[in-house]
Amino acid sequence: YFGGGTPSLLPAKSIAYMLESCSKLFNMPSNLEVTLEANPGTVDQSFFTQLKESGVNRLSLGVQSFSDNELKLLGRIHSANEAREAFFMARQAGFENINMDLLYALPRQAVSDWQNNLVEAIKLNPDHFSLYPLTLEPGTPLANAVASGSLPKPDADLAADMYLLALDKLAQEGYSHYEISNWALPGKLCQHNMTYWKNERYLGLGAGAHSYLDGYRWVNVLSPVEYIKHLGNMRTKLSQQPYFNAPWVDNIEHIDRDLEIAEAVILSLRLEKGVNLTDFAHRFGVELYSIYQQQQINELVELGLIAKNEHSIRLTTKGKLLGNEVFLRFLPKSRG
Repeated sequence: YFGGGTPSLLPAKSIAYMLESCSKLFNMPSNLEVTLEANPGTVDQSFFTQLKESGVNRLSLGVQSFSDNELKLLGRIHSANEAREAFFMARQAGFENINMDLLYALPRQAVSDWQNNLVEAIKLNPDHFSLYPLTLEPGTPLANAVASGSLPKPDADLAADMYLLALDKLAQEGYSHYEISNWALPGKLCQHNMTYWKNERYLGLGAGAHSYLDGYRWVNVLSPVEYIKHLGNMRTKLSQQPYFNAPWVDNIEHIDRDLEIAEAVILSLRLEKGVNLTDFAHRFGVELYSIYQQQQINELVELGLIAKNEHSIRLTTKGKLLGNEVFLRFLPKSRG
């Protein structure tokens, strides 16, 4: 998975070189999902064609909106028409698995505006949708504008209405809502993201990349310049020490058993299928209800946030809207 930043700024031949290098270092199956995030304002037909030839077989297009006014508000460099053109070029290049990222709950965005975005997106028939409410990152122009009062703060009730609208519209179009923020056509679930939601291991390469291996989670230094500088000393015998002790690692966290269990539950609850009780017991050697009391689960059931049966527990629609409130109940007491 080539994430960003904006990996579509790289020449396709550089992507091909990295994939070739990975194939020499790792056992990569022939049916491996290879995704690249692409900004519609940074691509053309030649790029997509070369990218497909390099081995990339899935795209994630950062469309965000089909409203030019909203794109301008978000500081995006592409227009709505350029987003459509990028999608058509990707299809023409042979990509049969395309995700579309859209943002909702923007300042001054009405439910009808969001509905228009969904209608325009559905017309293109992408294979997968990732829909996220806007997060105001501190220090960004948008966050500063909201903080100063020049833009209104996104309304939580409107955000809930927009989410429910997406649930309805995408279900009508045959998209499976398999994770809180993700929808897919049959056979098009994102395998990369499923690794996270199943709380499995992953290795991140590059500045700012995250990894989770051998009971530790770490992040590489954020500065590309500093990361590249450390790579100059790469001939250090890493085989004689844990990888997370590499000089380009910036932050390390030990994941103890209690936290691993909590994260496995929380991440599974993000999935439509929820926490499978048999799988949980097989993985951790204990029953879920020996860690979390029945009364604790039942309280969430009574609040309409969790549904349970003899096989699993999962979020209700209300629970998805209030997911963070539910997740807090499963954190270890030292972190809750």
